[in-house]
Amino acid sequence: MENILDNHAQYVEGRVMENSDESNLDSQKCYLFPQISVSDNLKFLSNIPDSTVKTIITSPPYNIGKNYEKRGSIDTYPAKQRLVIEECVRVLHPQGSICWQVGNFVRSGEIIPLDILLHPIFCELGLQMRNRIIWHFEHGLHCRNRFSGRYETINWYTKNNDYTFNLDPVRVPSKYPNKRHFKGPNKGKLSGNPLGKNPSDLWIFPNVKSNHVEKTIHPCQFPIELVERLVLSLSNKGDIVLDPYLGVGSTMLGALMHNRGAMGCDTNPEYIRIAWERYNKLISGTLKTRPMNKPVYDPSLPKGGHR
Repeated sequence: MENILDNHAQYVEGRVMENSDESNLDSQKCYLFPQISVSDNLKFLSNIPDSTVKTIITSPPYNIGKNYEKRGSIDTYPAKQRLVIEECVRVLHPQGSICWQVGNFVRSGEIIPLDILLHPIFCELGLQMRNRIIWHFEHGLHCRNRFSGRYETINWYTKNNDYTFNLDPVRVPSKYPNKRHFKGPNKGKLSGNPLGKNPSDLWIFPNVKSNHVEKTIHPCQFPIELVERLVLSLSNKGDIVLDPYLGVGSTMLGALMHNRGAMGCDTNPEYIRIAWERYNKLISGTLKTRPMNKPVYDPSLPKGGHR
């Protein structure tokens, strides 16, 4: 395979999605053409030059026997993951970030947090953890012998202290947006940032279940709004975003929607077919997504708190 970055700067003209924040602007939009394929991720990664990918956002198989993975021994799982992580570190830009999203391995009722199992590998490869983000969601399996799991983690790593981080594009509404200083030299001035507050390391996004607008056949889909927050904060326009476990392409879509390049692979041909199908919907302006920062549905409020 030739250098996989050779065509990453090609643009495709498309239409702005109807539910996009940009829908009130020019109806035409240019998207970087994605580089995705059916491939083993180690083979795919081997064709990417060193230090070229700005952001890696992925969710590897949890080794729990989902229909897209083979359940294996938890004792061999870290070693297999290390091979992929090593390649990801190699291709990562010096100012780049890796976001490794995982949940828990369950063995006879015992849970084993995979991020804790994998964290030493990232440390041994010289990476520094910036945040252990907790992704909380409301729906899932109901447990009988322990509390039901309603979170997964996103471990964010960088190569050094000089890394890309853009807070303003991902600020969320402040709890008290009009709060002002009541004394001192700033008396009467707003006490918080007018653009909103830091979203913190506890993120509440609905998981992609059967009634989610983004649902496909994949059993463990990323919500695109989660990807968007990572893309906007950890990369700049024109940067490359990689997902070595692409699935049905949610990371790809979150990157393309914000003028980033996207690349990734999956061994399942049907998932890649769906990823291309979703890409074509993005280009045509018909892709349906849950808008970033849309409030979580609250049945106690009129229309669930939605407009």
